[in-house]
Amino acid sequence: MKGFVFQGAGQASWQDVPDPGIKEPTDAIVQVGVVTICGTDLHILKGDVPEVSPGTVLGHEAVGEIVEVGSDVRGVRPGDRVLMSCITSCGRCRFCRERRYGQCRGGGGWILGRLIDGTQAEYVRVPHADLSVHPLPATVRSEDAVLFADIFPTSYEVGVRNGQVRPGDTVAVVGAGPIGLAAIATARLLSPERIIAVDLAPARLEAAHRLGADAVADAREAPGQLVADLTDGLGADVVMEAVGVPESFELCTRMVRPGGHVANIGVHGKPATLHLEELWSKDVTITTGLVDTYSTPTLLRMAAAGRLPTGHLVTHTFPVEQMEEAYDVFAKAAETGALKVALGGERYDVAVPTD
Repeated sequence: MKGFVFQGAGQASWQDVPDPGIKEPTDAIVQVGVVTICGTDLHILKGDVPEVSPGTVLGHEAVGEIVEVGSDVRGVRPGDRVLMSCITSCGRCRFCRERRYGQCRGGGGWILGRLIDGTQAEYVRVPHADLSVHPLPATVRSEDAVLFADIFPTSYEVGVRNGQVRPGDTVAVVGAGPIGLAAIATARLLSPERIIAVDLAPARLEAAHRLGADAVADAREAPGQLVADLTDGLGADVVMEAVGVPESFELCTRMVRPGGHVANIGVHGKPATLHLEELWSKDVTITTGLVDTYSTPTLLRMAAAGRLPTGHLVTHTFPVEQMEEAYDVFAKAAETGALKVALGGERYDVAVPTD
């Protein structure tokens, strides 16, 4: 089969790789139907995730069809259309019992495309399949469903839930890429008074408006002043960092009100300064986190009910054989306007209207 293989910092290619097989009785083999690329994959290619070894197939977000299951798998069977979660869960360790699946110590956590071969291939082995794949409602298109492998649960859990968004809050989201846009969409479920999106790219700010942001600000034009003007100088109740660079994190800490929450979602490859000399007296709560995906079943039900906008997020589609071109388009989002890219899909489409 073919897969997109990491070969070292700055190097990867679509090439022949061995077919996966069942290794443990809890495994499933999935034929990939629709797969996407994550900003974290770009971090891996830059060399920011040193635990990824050369020779690893990348990817942790996909929808596909079960083709084989191990003897202990009970929840899915060959022929089922499933979402493959970015997080794998053993279901037995201390952290899994606390629903902290991202911290799994039983052979799970974020392993696909990081510690074992991932989803950017024709077939993938998914360990602990009963807890790590989700059967899909027939009414949810695969191109929409793939967004619930990572960006929607990540934004909702690490941003909205950790940030404790409440009705009537002012919420600022710094970074209007896919994660930030999903944070805007899921924050709306909690009825904040207003959502303010901050980014450098006009196309992403337009997308933020479409997905529910009430105000947008160019990151180069004093977004903190806009937040202050809209809150009588108090600052935002919740600020979400969805970029992963020091400047955006420090901007978030300047925009939050006393007693507010800064929820860091972005993946950071460099140190950021924590200005405790300014924050120590403000009663600010700062949270970080790797997604646990405990919310995935709920979010999928919301998508099936038409309560979450997904149709604006996939901006580019490719045949899976054009993985390298898709990476190039996604990496140059400022030039191409790419939000999420989807590869494959014809075999798994279902006839439902888009948002």
